[in-house]
Amino acid sequence: SVAPCKKAKESWVFLNADQNKNTSSSLLGSMEFFAGSLPTTSFNVTTNLIQLNQDTFDNSFSTNLSSSVLIEIPETNSNHLTITTLTFRTLRNVLPARNGSNQSVNDNTINGVVVMVKLNGTTKNVSLSFDKLDKLLTFNPQCVFWNFSLFNSLGGWDDTGCKLKSNEKGKVTCHCNHLTSFSILMSTSIPKEIQDALDIITYVGVGISMGSLVICLIIEACVWKAMTRNNTSYMRHVSIVNIAVSLLIADIWFIIGEDTTTPIPACTAATFFIHFFYLALFFWMLISGLLLFYRTILVFSHMSKSTMLAIGFSVGYGAPLIIAVVTVAATAPSGGYIKENQACWLNWDKTMALLAFVIPALTIVVINFLILIVVLYKMLRRGVGDATQPDERNAVVVIARCLAILTPFFGLTWGLGVGTMVDPTNKGIHVVFALFNSLQGFFVLVFGTLLDGKVCV
Repeated sequence: SVAPCKKAKESWVFLNADQNKNTSSSLLGSMEFFAGSLPTTSFNVTTNLIQLNQDTFDNSFSTNLSSSVLIEIPETNSNHLTITTLTFRTLRNVLPARNGSNQSVNDNTINGVVVMVKLNGTTKNVSLSFDKLDKLLTFNPQCVFWNFSLFNSLGGWDDTGCKLKSNEKGKVTCHCNHLTSFSILMSTSIPKEIQDALDIITYVGVGISMGSLVICLIIEACVWKAMTRNNTSYMRHVSIVNIAVSLLIADIWFIIGEDTTTPIPACTAATFFIHFFYLALFFWMLISGLLLFYRTILVFSHMSKSTMLAIGFSVGYGAPLIIAVVTVAATAPSGGYIKENQACWLNWDKTMALLAFVIPALTIVVINFLILIVVLYKMLRRGVGDATQPDERNAVVVIARCLAILTPFFGLTWGLGVGTMVDPTNKGIHVVFALFNSLQGFFVLVFGTLLDGKVCV
């Protein structure tokens, strides 16, 4: 089960932290000594975690071990050779991910089974195709073997004599000129050159976004009394103010959570507030859509200002609060609430907690699109409505225009966000998502406030 494996990994991390002992390396060395002491007969022993194979062959050899690693040795020009393979499914939890160029294990992870290969002969041509254990990791694959002499005999992964042949369709294929214990290392973070560009786009964009939102709130405060004389205009500006406030607070927490060294409790808090306020942004967009539907379709009905406010704040903040609390309560106890060793945000790999944001947000985008279609149809048939006052007609038109622009913008932004999870190797998606995500506040200022003709009068 997951819990025992996680506890075992934590225990080995603690043991490997001792720079005076090579505990995990000694374990692997013992297994290699055991494999070299077996009688030269063919046999197969398979358990849930380990597979031991010994075969005899002439000239060439090929086998698929545990459906997770394919070994091929072509043309040895020798006969009656014996090959012994030991495949470890969980040794990735035992051996540290340090390599010859960096003793730190923070940026790498072992992303394949560990397979030990012994041959009672010599070969300088062996091919190994590993299935990735984590299909989402695609950056910087390294074909490596365990070198017992690295780091003052503590041991570490070394790529000497091994080359990457391909990295596609969930498989990494390596070519090595020697035999020992092999696996693949992969980066758990975005490559530095991409990350640097993303950081610049993100911080500059978020700075522009926050500045735009502050300007938006100042303008709303200045024109509040003049622009809220009827219920429709009042609720429109209440929605815009709360959209701006929610996005501004979310951006502040976003900056706090960008530091990858943030302690887990602080990162959990940052993720909760980012999740809550980004959701609040979308639910206040929903309130704007419902207001547009109400004033365009139900032209003869009347709802008091206090009732509108009660519904607005209940949906705008109540629904996001429930979703955010349920998400953290359901995923935090198992350690699946936040991403590991990355900026503070909802986890995707373990629990798909990110869906607790994506599903409500994109659902609201779809609902608002449907409202816009219905409203546009009604407006084309009979105009905004003879029963509404001129000021209310202006508010309805402004709401419709705002939704028509912001709804696809927010939908596209978070559609790209999902794309960065589905295809992490696509640099373009990462850059475009960072750009769109960072400039949301600027779009709220322009299309939510400045394009209202009456605000600028």
